[in-house]
Amino acid sequence: MRVGIAADHGGFALKELVSEFLRASGHEVVDFGAHRLDPEDDYPDFVIPLARALAAGEVERGVALCGSGVGASIAANKIPDVRAGLIHDVFSAHQGVEDDDMNVFCLGGKVIGSALACELIETFLAARFSGAERHKRRLAKVRALMNQRGGP
Repeated sequence: MRVGIAADHGGFALKELVSEFLRASGHEVVDFGAHRLDPEDDYPDFVIPLARALAAGEVERGVALCGSGVGASIAANKIPDVRAGLIHDVFSAHQGVEDDDMNVFCLGGKVIGSALACELIETFLAARFSGAERHKRRLAKVRALMNQRGGP
C-alpha cells in the first residue's frame, strides 16, 4: 500500500520509527516531512500536503503525527474527502475504517509509544470499509456538510 506520513517536531521521532516499520512491512512510504527535527515547525505545513495528496489519490492512506495527534486531526479534516481520526486504541483503529471509511490515522508522538503505534497503524492499514448501507448513509450526511456554506 502507498502510505503518506507527516509529522511536526512533536511526532518527528515516532514518524521516523513508523516509516521504517512500514517499509519493512512492504508498504511504499511517501514522507511529507518534517525531514529534520525543528522545534519551531508547525503541523499544518506537513499534514495539509499529506491530506491533499490523499484526496487527490496520490496515496491510499495517511498517517499524521503531532505531539497529541489533536492538531494533526483537526488540520487533516479541513481537506474535502479526508476522514481523519485521532486513534489511541486497537478497536478504533479498525472500526474507524470499517464503519466511517477513515483514511487518515492521527496519533500523538508524546502520547503513544512506538510498539503500540506500529500495532495500531498496522490494524488501520489492514482494515477495510464495510460498505454497509447504514454507514454509506451516514457518510453521505457528513459529505453533505462539506457542500454547505455557512452553518445549518
